[in-house]
Amino acid sequence: MHDAIIVGGGPAGLNAALILGRCRRSVLLIDAGEPRNAATPRTWGLFTRDGTAPADLRAQARADLDRYPSVECRTAEVTRADRDGDAFAVVLADGATARGRRLILATGLRQDLPAVAGFDTYWGRGVHTCPYCDGYESRDRPLVAYGHGHAGAALALELTVWSRDVTLCTDDRADTLSEPDRARLARNGIAVADGAVARLTGDGTAAERLVFADGTGLPCRALFLTPGGCRPSPLIAQLGCDLSPKGIVPTGEYEATNVPGLYVAGDASRRVQFAVVAAAEGAMAAFAINTELLKAELARP
Repeated sequence: MHDAIIVGGGPAGLNAALILGRCRRSVLLIDAGEPRNAATPRTWGLFTRDGTAPADLRAQARADLDRYPSVECRTAEVTRADRDGDAFAVVLADGATARGRRLILATGLRQDLPAVAGFDTYWGRGVHTCPYCDGYESRDRPLVAYGHGHAGAALALELTVWSRDVTLCTDDRADTLSEPDRARLARNGIAVADGAVARLTGDGTAAERLVFADGTGLPCRALFLTPGGCRPSPLIAQLGCDLSPKGIVPTGEYEATNVPGLYVAGDASRRVQFAVVAAAEGAMAAFAINTELLKAELARP
């Protein structure tokens, strides 16, 4: 019986393991090795590590955990998670099981890209979801907000922080954009392209042009997707977690969920999806778990 099991080895899970290891808690961190940002060359906006490759961050974090003998890291896929009395049990893909008094799901989100040729080619290198993370590297260049309706308009307006050359592409969904939104976009110099998108082209390393079904094109140094198109881990539903309409967990204080003893930290929870925020959420969940376990231990006869 571990004090805590952590599923997911990104910033949230790794930092949670670090804090719990320093509390001398027995921790099992299980990571499948398939991070959402695997195609991203650099992690930006992370204090003292701005621009570090995600793989290098994970490698350094794993090395840091080696200092703490009570922390075990295992590369495996968790296929199921269940309540087991007052504890939790997880099942791995090879059939092995593990039990923990508390459970942190730091599983992040799985990104579903629109079925447009080239989006997968330039994912992380020209197709992004977060302008705070990747907007600066494409500053003052032609940017495209890919989306529709009010959310698409809001993203296009947000991109003006990084460039004044912004186009909203609705991909043949012009009817979803209200006239007030169109007027606001026009007032801020944002063009609207309503045609169907055929593909995104470039030189193999960077995006250059968005091509429409009618053969016309649009310069595009970076394309940002509106929020959505992400799926949480099925473990969250298995355990009975509440989910918001956007598919994220509305965690409470210290990343606690509606399921006692279960915490969700990182991109699958309610806050902004920054690496530094995910790490902080992992630390908060770890603090709460150690506090809970300590109270239970001190209450014993």
